[in-house]
Amino acid sequence: MGNSNITQHIETAEKTGACQLCKAGLKEFPKDLQKLTKNLRTLDLSDNKLPELPPSIGSFSLLKNLVLSRNKLEILPEELGNLKKLESLSLDGNSLTRLPESLSQLSNLRTLNVSENKITSFPRSLNTLKNLDAVNLSRNKITEIPEYVSTCQAIELNLNQNQISRLSESISQCPRLKVLRLEENCLDISAFTPKILKESKIALFAVEGNVFDMKSFHNLEGYEEYMERYTETKKKFN
Repeated sequence: MGNSNITQHIETAEKTGACQLCKAGLKEFPKDLQKLTKNLRTLDLSDNKLPELPPSIGSFSLLKNLVLSRNKLEILPEELGNLKKLESLSLDGNSLTRLPESLSQLSNLRTLNVSENKITSFPRSLNTLKNLDAVNLSRNKITEIPEYVSTCQAIELNLNQNQISRLSESISQCPRLKVLRLEENCLDISAFTPKILKESKIALFAVEGNVFDMKSFHNLEGYEEYMERYTETKKKFN
């Protein structure tokens, strides 16, 4: 996509509040986007070759949807935390090893997709986000679900295809967690304690592809209580 095309997209975005610059061959953040800091609500920069975001990303004060999927991002600026109105953030298919601490300031964030990156630990910055509905951390390099997960407000956590071998019992304290996806990890059957199965609000455990067979999961203490929640939730949606 040439500069004239980018200019055209930016001119359109001035009227619509939405800018789509996906598959544009971008190797840097277009400077002309700065014209849109006061009216841009949606920005899609997916399928480009961006190695970084400038700190000025934090000046897009009305941004609600930010799509940065399939770029070459290795780190994110702390200024990302200034996007107070952001509701959806897509970062899948990059090379991120961690998320900035400032992510904890995105109080309106509802969906976060960081799948297919190189993240090695569960991001602590997610724990203060009270409106968070769905988090996709699949296909990363996370090795455990830690104690501090207990305050995570997400309704659905997708941790499929990581390297998780430890599941903290504090997952049972997550106040809104209904769906936990842990397929194709390194979990032993002993990770699913009676406390997790009986006391959590989780109504769907997706756990196939770990180092146990599903029959042994069905025989666990607390499995019946879990199935009651599963059945009850299924009824609500039928």
